[in-house]
Amino acid sequence: MAIFKRKTAEPTDLAAASTGRRPFCLALQGGGAHGAFQWGVLDRLLEDDRLDIRAVSGVSAGAMNGAALVSGLASGDARAALDRLWREINQSGGRNVFGDSALWNPAQAPDWLKDTPLWRAGETLALSMSPYEFNPLNHNPLKRVLKTAVDFQAVQGSDIKLFVAATAVRQARARIFASSEITADVLMASACLPHLFQAVEIEGEPYWDGGYLTNPPLWPLTGDDTPDDVLLVTLNPMVRDETPRAAGDIVDRLNEILFNAPLLAELRAIAMAGEMISQGQLKHGSGPYRQLRLHAIEADGWLSDLSLRSKFNTEWSFLIDLKARGRAAADDWLETCLASVGRRSSVDLQARFG
Repeated sequence: MAIFKRKTAEPTDLAAASTGRRPFCLALQGGGAHGAFQWGVLDRLLEDDRLDIRAVSGVSAGAMNGAALVSGLASGDARAALDRLWREINQSGGRNVFGDSALWNPAQAPDWLKDTPLWRAGETLALSMSPYEFNPLNHNPLKRVLKTAVDFQAVQGSDIKLFVAATAVRQARARIFASSEITADVLMASACLPHLFQAVEIEGEPYWDGGYLTNPPLWPLTGDDTPDDVLLVTLNPMVRDETPRAAGDIVDRLNEILFNAPLLAELRAIAMAGEMISQGQLKHGSGPYRQLRLHAIEADGWLSDLSLRSKFNTEWSFLIDLKARGRAAADDWLETCLASVGRRSSVDLQARFG
């Protein structure tokens, strides 16, 4: 079960639907190492070559994937650029790339030990320390990864728009960085979990993870110069069949709810605007109001068996498994939803928010 109910397919000329490249936007959610699932999704979409990516928005790992994607499209080999990004993440050993520590690393202890009260108490004690205390020199291997894997000049000069969100700490608002502003520091700010990293300062303002206020940002994709079709790729499952009871499961589910909340708010606003446009209360294209065609490749079902801890796991076998899941999810979407791109939404927001 997932948040988005897919609309019933309409009769269509599949041969005609498969010809030509269809312009669309990508919205990439954050989620640490689970971003390798998006790597697989993008790898499969690029391999298919029936879609023309014109704009990308992202947060945290989604922003990193977006930057590598745009950088790679500029050089002519986006699949290789994404592969390079995740190899560099793996080769950093996972240490601090997504906020890992010895307590959170799956390689350090078996799962049964991590579920004990004593282990959880140790985790709580460790997380009670500020990153300004346990990492006073502010060492962050993520900067090396990004500078190695992403050509930021290519990103800044690309005609493919990239929007990256970060949370302005003092102002408590989301800031959207556009293509010309994207640097390694901007991507690090977008991924900055404040209990694990020192805030990233840009132009005198400290920033934390963008997922606290928008995950991923959808409103930058509603401009006049972006396609009407938006493909959302999530990393946090929306729906769980059972109520969590174990302490670790409760924390995991709370994390998913909190990081999905900004996305749900934007989807609700899009659904309301779409309904008002269809009823003639708003005019399509009037000011900021557009009838977006929304599509989605969701984490639900594909990543539902994974815990919060696994977002810090950058072992190569795990990343490759996530990539394979992403490719399979993209395969399913291409088979069932590609024909809708350029014509109508393939998900029914009204069923959830209407």
